[in-house]
Amino acid sequence: MLVDSHCHLDFPELRADLAGVMSRMGDNGVTHALTISTTLETFPAVREVARSQSNLWCTAGVHPDERRDGREATLDELLAMASDEKVVGIGETGLDYYRVEGDTEWQRERFRTHIRAARRCSKPLVIHTRAAAEDTLRIMKEEGAEEVGGVMHCFTETWDVAQAAMAQGFFISFSGIVTFKNAVDLKDVAKRVPLDRMLVETDSPYLAPVPHRGKPNQPAFVKHVAEEVAKLRGIPFDEVAAATTRNFFGLFRHARAA
Repeated sequence: MLVDSHCHLDFPELRADLAGVMSRMGDNGVTHALTISTTLETFPAVREVARSQSNLWCTAGVHPDERRDGREATLDELLAMASDEKVVGIGETGLDYYRVEGDTEWQRERFRTHIRAARRCSKPLVIHTRAAAEDTLRIMKEEGAEEVGGVMHCFTETWDVAQAAMAQGFFISFSGIVTFKNAVDLKDVAKRVPLDRMLVETDSPYLAPVPHRGKPNQPAFVKHVAEEVAKLRGIPFDEVAAATTRNFFGLFRHARAA
């Protein structure tokens, strides 16, 4: 039993073959998945996918560097989105300075609004951070993100950052990147994060793990992420699968195993 804790099933390459995606999940022991919101515009499609299957849930939020909505989500809008029973978390949110030039204060304000929404609705945060770890951790602390906890998704930061996030009650989620040969530092983090603080994900349709690297990703491939973590730690695959599944339902407590 495995859970893909972060995927994008509303994206065209997955939505167009949702029946096949779900079938391949089952064939590979992936019993549940969380599909992630990235814009206000596409949230209805995200929610529709989650509603279509008893073993899918979704989040409510706007990606840190997404601008297509043309405006910022208000606190009340996020809370209204989060009121749906299929919404089990807030995000993905956070900070991403990698492709953004100039003033980034709008990202920080957006992040603060998402944290405040999570605290108001008592649902955990799904946090994306890239080239912004120091500010991400600082704002998490300033806004009381530890009150609701959450997950640092698609983790690629250092062990120090992982420790700081876990100290605020957050889980660390590994994606297909951990299977890449050159991800030496990340592999070391995967060896050190306690099993009871770990999740696995695909971030599909992106970041397909070895042996599918370079191809479109899908939730069924989360099995390869768990296999790599088990190999790195020298423990049985079933132990990683059981721990990460237990962690998912412990964190996203509004989700119910179907």
